[in-house]
Parts: sequence; C-alpha cells; structure tokens
Amino acid sequence: MESQKTFQFLVPTKILFGNGQLRNLHQCKLPGSKALIVTTAGKSVRNNGYLDMVYEELEQAGVEYALFDQVESNPVTLNIKDGALAANSYQCDFIIGLGGGSAIDAAKAIALCAVNRGGIWDYMSGVNGVPRTVEVDPLPVVAITTTAGTGSEVDSAFVVTNEQTNVKLGMYLPRLFPEIAVVDPELMCSVPPRFTAFQGFDALFHSTEGYISKKAHIMSDMVAEKAIEAIGKNLAAAVQNGSNIKAREQVAFGSMLSGMQLAIGSLTSAHALEHAMSAYHQNLPHGAGLVLISVAYYQQFTDVPELRERFIRMAQLMGDKEASNPGNFIKILERLIYECGLGDLTMTEYGILADEFELFTENAFETGESKFHNDYKWLEKSDCIQVFQESFK
Repeated sequence: MESQKTFQFLVPTKILFGNGQLRNLHQCKLPGSKALIVTTAGKSVRNNGYLDMVYEELEQAGVEYALFDQVESNPVTLNIKDGALAANSYQCDFIIGLGGGSAIDAAKAIALCAVNRGGIWDYMSGVNGVPRTVEVDPLPVVAITTTAGTGSEVDSAFVVTNEQTNVKLGMYLPRLFPEIAVVDPELMCSVPPRFTAFQGFDALFHSTEGYISKKAHIMSDMVAEKAIEAIGKNLAAAVQNGSNIKAREQVAFGSMLSGMQLAIGSLTSAHALEHAMSAYHQNLPHGAGLVLISVAYYQQFTDVPELRERFIRMAQLMGDKEASNPGNFIKILERLIYECGLGDLTMTEYGILADEFELFTENAFETGESKFHNDYKWLEKSDCIQVFQESFK
C-alpha cells in the first residue's frame, strides 16, 4: 500500500509540551477574560492539586473563572446542556477543558452550544436528517490534558453519547481546535496503572487505525509512525511505574501525535464497533473497549496483501526488529496487552452479554458507517459479529 502524496494539514493549536509547562500558562495570551473550567465529576484533578494550579495560573493572568465539574466519564447530552447553561450564566467568554479526553471533548461541545441555538444533537451528522449549520463561532477552547490517551487537546473533534437513544457519535469542526493545549507529563503521574493502560492503548489505536486506513497519506504516516513507536515502546514502563517520567513523556508525546493523526488522517471501523459497545455500557472506558476487540479486529486485515508491509512496519516500530510477517504485529500487540496488566480484561466485567453482539453491529453501521469505508477490506456484519465473538470472555 503506497501512501497518498497529497494531503491537507491543519493543526493550528499552540502546544505547551513538557514537564512543568502548566506553570507557563499565565504567560500565554489567553483567549478571553472569564473562563469556564470543565472537568469530570471525579475528584482527581482536585485531589491532585491540578485544579488549584489552574486557578493560580488564571489569577496570575488576570482572568476570572467558574467551575463546571459534572462531566461523566463518557460525556452525555445532559452534561453538554448543563455546561452550556453554566457558561452563559457565568458570562464566560472561553472554555477550559481540564482532565482527560472526556473533559476536553465536553469543553468543545459546550463551547459550541453556549453560543448556538438548539442542542448538541441538532449539529451531529447522521442524526435526525441534515444537521443544523453552526452559525456562530464556538467559544475559544484551552485544553489542559491530565492523561495520555485521546489526543483531543490537538484535534477539532469531540464524542458525545445520547443516553436516551444509545447513540455515540463524534463531530469534527475546524473551529473547535483548541487555541492552546498544555501537555504536561507531570500531571499524568497520578493516573492509576489500569487507566494509564486504557488511555495509552486508545492513543496507540488512533495511529494504528490511521496507518492501515485507505486514507493514509505521507503526512499522517509520519505522525502515526512516531506515535506507534513512542507508545508501543514505553506504555508498559509507564503502566508498571507511574513515576517513570521518561516513559510518561514518550507516551504523552505519542498521544499528542495520535491526536494530530486524527486531525489530518482518519480512523477505521474499530472505533465504530467500540463506540457501539460503550454507547450501551456507559461504564466501559473507550480504551478498554478497544483493547477487548483489538486482536480479533486486526486479524481481520492481516491477510490483505496491500497491508502486509504496514503490519510488519508497525511490529518493528513497537520493538520487534526481526518482524517479517503481519502476524508479528498481532504477537507484539498481545504481548503489550499482557505487559500492561490487561490480559485478564473481560467484556463480562462491564456487563456485556454475548447476545448483544448483533445489536452492537447494527449500531456501529447506523452511526459509524463512514469509518467502514476507510477500511482496506469491507467488513460484513457477520465479520463484525465474529470480532465480538472472538473477543468475548
């Protein structure tokens, strides 16, 4: 498979990357005078002192702020509605997403809904016919990531779940690129091992999917290859010793690059299949769902002649220097899953039942069919059900 030689590149976000970079936020030209800080309902950003650090930076910059800390681990419609109301109530003129991908995704959606009519689902493609046009530019967004997983800090997308209809969809809007992104690995050292693994695999798969997509091009290949290498060679070390700052730096760098891959490249049907799972099981972390189906999913494509060298290259990037066939990628992926302590991960611990696989498949095609068109081989519904069946334990 030869990369396309034409591409479009748009990643306008100013990035502050590296240890201690959050302490430099006050020196940036912030995009407003009053911020709504959006975080999840958990206590980690507060207990670890990150929220106080943001308060201090904003105070040094002379910026007022208010807090909205009600976002769920997979953002839902109500979170966006309430966040937009809070932004307007406090008269905020920009939004700060503080936390992982859920907080940053919610911040983007809130930024859109705070200044546009209707609800978030009015603007989502594939729902209720033709989506409403975004007439007013969203409020500016600043993204401060405390995890290495989604890369949402450098892309223009967000994902939200409709808790009433079990639909989980993403939206891409160039006007939602964060104006500033803070990627400070020191903020990630407190993430527990299992969630470090979930988030790291999410980032890894953003790039492995992009790398085997029909839409891959020379620029997306460049960022994807470096991301696969940085994450593949360092994730286990970050999981096994959370204070290993060098490993954290590499995984954070790879995650950020994977966010760029999302911005300039594409995803494949793996994400459609996982979104269907977590749409029905809100407690399933996105990265965990991707890990659960990963081995069976990638095996569907290892026999595609055009992808042979791509799978070999990914195996080499992840540390198998002697890789010579696509099966080597499957083996090193399985090894990384076990080294990250996820060998015992099961669908049943999240309440997933075997009789839901047809439901997941139908949902994936209804809400994420475009991602199937990025696959180098068309997956039939029976193939998708087989992926779920082979992944079930």
